[in-house]
Amino acid sequence: MKPKINIILPVALVTLFFIVTAGAQQQTPMPPHPFPPPNQPLPPKPDPLAHLMFPPDLIMGHARQLGLTDEQKAFMRGEIQKTTVSFHELQWKLQDQMELLHEAMKSTSVNEQQVLAQLDRVLDAEREIKRLHIGLAVRLKNRLTPEQQEQLHKLRTIAP
Repeated sequence: MKPKINIILPVALVTLFFIVTAGAQQQTPMPPHPFPPPNQPLPPKPDPLAHLMFPPDLIMGHARQLGLTDEQKAFMRGEIQKTTVSFHELQWKLQDQMELLHEAMKSTSVNEQQVLAQLDRVLDAEREIKRLHIGLAVRLKNRLTPEQQEQLHKLRTIAP
């Protein structure tokens, strides 16, 4: 009886090895995890409105080529300056709110309601920043003629 056990065990191990390796080769890949691995940044998503707006530096950097009038340039400089001041204030506000959120999350036991309320304040600051940027882009675009806008579209496709 001992000889049969000695033969069966190696055969069983070899069979098990082939089953395991064949199964590993046929495994379907797991769907991607909804969260990226730690310390790996998310890939940037393209801005769905980018092709409809013009960055202030693109406009002002081509002011002569676009034939901006003195009135257009003065308006745009004023709007950019006002927006920049507001943007810096909102950035500081956002930074403060993020620090408070960080503090609320540090504990080993976290108050969910408190954290979610603080998250709302963070998101409100981010929303204000986005509104500020979109508002500036709209005001600048509205001061451009259709011909100037067309030129900017062409300049954007040429520039890297």
